[in-house]
Amino acid sequence: MFQIFREHQHFGKQILLLAKNELIKKYKGAVIGPLWSIVKPLFTLFVYWFAFDIGLRTSGPVQVLLHGEVFEFRRFLFMLVGFIPWFFINESIVQGAAAIRLNRQFVTKVSFPVSTVMTYTQTARLYVHLLLSVLMYAYITLAEGIAPSIYNLQFFFYMPMMYLFFLVMSWSTAPMSAFSLDFQNMIVSIMSGVFWLSGIVYNTYDLPDVLRRIMLFNPINFFVNGYRNAFLYHRWFWEYPNELYIFLIEFLILIVLGIFNYNRLRKKLPDVL
Repeated sequence: MFQIFREHQHFGKQILLLAKNELIKKYKGAVIGPLWSIVKPLFTLFVYWFAFDIGLRTSGPVQVLLHGEVFEFRRFLFMLVGFIPWFFINESIVQGAAAIRLNRQFVTKVSFPVSTVMTYTQTARLYVHLLLSVLMYAYITLAEGIAPSIYNLQFFFYMPMMYLFFLVMSWSTAPMSAFSLDFQNMIVSIMSGVFWLSGIVYNTYDLPDVLRRIMLFNPINFFVNGYRNAFLYHRWFWEYPNELYIFLIEFLILIVLGIFNYNRLRKKLPDVL
């Protein structure tokens, strides 16, 4: 951990600059450039809304039991708040795993700390997530008429935790993907299944008791429910202590695994790449 901290010590400005350049490079040649990072998620959300509301005709509101009462939310609104963290999580997992392989020049040709490659890649995703979150909040308050609440401040708990969690995950996945393209392809392949197992389009609190307990071990579900707690349900994160404790334990385990894998593989990366 101290080794990773030392690697970041004098590269703060470079990380922010590279994160910005990462977005510019990704959409280079496109007329609207980085705006595609917003258009693509909005189109994806529209497709799922069309599929559920028009195709499957499940346009009824989503019912959620809150504080002993049943509240109803429009399905589009319910899905919107779930998709915003999912877009960030999906990109963080997939692009985080490919970070070293796609930026091998920083490992083989430049004296640049390897761990900062994952950091600026993750930070580039964060820029997009913050912009999408602002648009989501504007829609909730202006179009849906839901007044701002003190519960919304939980965003500043869930968002940094989500950033750190998947950054730490990339400490393991990025070096392993650099060693094996099969590992990276496996991650890409399972993400569609992870989507349906993470409560993006349905309420996991309404699942049967056994399944609901199993879902507590899914960290993605923790963040999706967290955003809904902050913007829709108006519940504090400490009202579900078991969910929080399980997540924190998983986070600590992930940190240990990330440090172990990174230190084990870091010195071998230039030869492999």
